[in-house]
Amino acid sequence: MSFMPVILWTDALILALLAGVLALVWFIRRHEHLRAPWRNVAQRPMAMGAALVLTAFVAIGLLDSLHYRERLPDSPPDAPQYSVEVLSVFDALVGELRTQQEKTYSAPLATRLYAKEFVERGGVTVRDYPRLQYGGAHLAHASEHLPDVVRRSLIGLAQGLAASLLLFGLLAAWQARRARLVFGAWLTAWWLGQLGWPGRTAAGMMALLLVLAGVIMQLAAGYHVLGTDKVGQDVLYISLKSIRTGLVIGTLTTLVTLPLAIGFGIAAGYFRGWVDDVIQYVYTVLNSIPGVLLIAAAVLIVQVYIESNPELFDTAAARADIRLLALCLIMGVTSWTGLARLLRGESLKLRTLDYVEAARAFGVSHARIISRHIFPNVFHLVLIAIVLDFSGLVLAEAVLSYVGVGVDPTMYSWGNMINGARLELAREPIVWWQLGAAFAFMFTLVLAANLFADGVRDAFDPRLGGRR
Repeated sequence: MSFMPVILWTDALILALLAGVLALVWFIRRHEHLRAPWRNVAQRPMAMGAALVLTAFVAIGLLDSLHYRERLPDSPPDAPQYSVEVLSVFDALVGELRTQQEKTYSAPLATRLYAKEFVERGGVTVRDYPRLQYGGAHLAHASEHLPDVVRRSLIGLAQGLAASLLLFGLLAAWQARRARLVFGAWLTAWWLGQLGWPGRTAAGMMALLLVLAGVIMQLAAGYHVLGTDKVGQDVLYISLKSIRTGLVIGTLTTLVTLPLAIGFGIAAGYFRGWVDDVIQYVYTVLNSIPGVLLIAAAVLIVQVYIESNPELFDTAAARADIRLLALCLIMGVTSWTGLARLLRGESLKLRTLDYVEAARAFGVSHARIISRHIFPNVFHLVLIAIVLDFSGLVLAEAVLSYVGVGVDPTMYSWGNMINGARLELAREPIVWWQLGAAFAFMFTLVLAANLFADGVRDAFDPRLGGRR
């Protein structure tokens, strides 16, 4: 084989999580009472638009989670040898965006380095801004720069609009056939907003995403769209690679948090007595310890273990991955207390309701009462907390990496981008694009998650009555 598949720990957990989500979707589709709230979410324009943005981020994260190692070109056929560099399907798709590395900083869409150097010109050594090796290398004269950028932007805009019209036409034909309507009648209903779901918002957001992707692809073929960093690597590539780290932090940490929060929170509220006292004591003591200290201690222990057992981690990607997994575990252990307190208070109220008292009087087991009466009535709180906490965890990774106790320094993450850019803000001229790119991507992901969380909260919280 020309490549060897590599499954990191986080890759396996992501694939397991994806399988679980697909199984949950299949289960929800078979039960109308579970499908109804999600249908209500899909009817909200803001939530639908945010879901499309999140889908784009998730797609990039999944492609970046399919890892492999390339076979060395000079390895013998009977005993193939593979490179120590772990790549992903996303790396293969972006192609030259990963390999076209400059000497040092260059501004977005620039054709020259950001700092002056001594260069030979006509047999004379002068101090000037050297031309980039890849960015704008196809241009013969500096005067061609602006017209070329405009031309590429217009081509990308046209390609994005064409792809949008094609997808919209296929969607319209499928929906019209499914609803047994004439194509023109369906378009009229779509334009008037009478489809039962926000078709105009979905079409507009999809067109915006495709147009943005088309423009970026056209510009990235000839320039560094977001500039380059200190070692000359493309900042757009780094920002896109950081998406997986943010998603892993948000999702895997939640998987650790949920069992602890649900189990301890419901148990404390339902059983009360000494069980409640012990659980309250545990999370009170845990809250009294600064979370940064626990995370720093855990990361240090993992780092010492990695250095003491180098034979267990044959690549740099494996070492960085196990540190990321440890960070998810310790963040999950230290962030379950808030949801547990909320579930405890709700369980205290639910255990006094008449149908729960009647079930206990008839001798129904505690496990059955919790699974059939308590947990279904607090599930909306769990779901809302999952979506709301996701954005907080993404921001937490950035803060932890900034202070030096986050992910491995060799791993792509928005926190490492911010940490690497902080010293460059004091130089003259200022290097702003690395910090700006991390802020823009992180802001987009967190904003989309928060908007989607608002739609989920309104649809699932029974106290809001499913208001639109």
